[in-house]
Amino acid sequence: MLTVTSIGRSFGDHRVLDGVSFEVRSGRMTGFLGANGSGKTTTMRIVLGVLAAHSGTVTWRGEPITGAVRQRFGYMPEERGLYPKMGVAEQIAWLGRLHGLDTAAARRNTDRLLDQLELAHRAKDNLEELSLGNQQRAQVAAALVHDPELLILDEPFSGLDPIAVETVLGVLRDRAASGVPVLFSSHQLSVVERLCDDVVIISGGRIAAAGARDELRTRYGKPRYELVVAADAGWVRDVPGISVSDVDGPRAVFEVVAEGAEQTVLDAARHRGPVRGFTPVVPTLDEIFLEAI
Repeated sequence: MLTVTSIGRSFGDHRVLDGVSFEVRSGRMTGFLGANGSGKTTTMRIVLGVLAAHSGTVTWRGEPITGAVRQRFGYMPEERGLYPKMGVAEQIAWLGRLHGLDTAAARRNTDRLLDQLELAHRAKDNLEELSLGNQQRAQVAAALVHDPELLILDEPFSGLDPIAVETVLGVLRDRAASGVPVLFSSHQLSVVERLCDDVVIISGGRIAAAGARDELRTRYGKPRYELVVAADAGWVRDVPGISVSDVDGPRAVFEVVAEGAEQTVLDAARHRGPVRGFTPVVPTLDEIFLEAI
């Protein structure tokens, strides 16, 4: 498990991180969310030793992180860092050897990853000959080639079309299922919502919310319900104890203001005629993010 405890960092007089604390647990996908300039990339770079924290600690499995330990981590930066004029498979295998793999293992892992990421047919091409989306897949392969014990990805889905997103999602899920802790940032909240087990939201260099995805839904989500009836649902606006956010013909969505008011709505709907549906509305990650910050 990766544990970040009260880390702080300044650039000149500007405080970029202020008491940032969170955990990335084994076998779980942790989405790291925040607006541009919120401190996500700085935090990742401190974990990886690219930057030094001015305060606080970062530990791996309860121990300080040394250079030898970091060599067992996998990192994908937001800025593409591979060599454009070098063959795809050649440089991924080379990076695997830099992480300590022998030549045979590096080639074997490279071939497997390129196949999983549907890049095997471009293995011998120079990186610059690939589309931006395929270059992004190659970056993912480079982060995974040495079978890292911890995976940190900064905007891994940037530039990917929906099909490529699904391909990368499958590879990352497999890594998490094998017990690898995965920390990733993304502005595509719909993708994060589908992929992550845990969520960390950072705003202005401070943690605004952190926890399991479903726990945060309970914590930040206000009780809302969707009602579908056989006729027009406009009458819902007159029911006390609720705040109606949407009415569209027979469908209404409302927030519960007074405890038990949802049952009042349901009883009134039954009295008026058939009820086609009555379900809680689960808050989206977008809504949680906006409320948290």
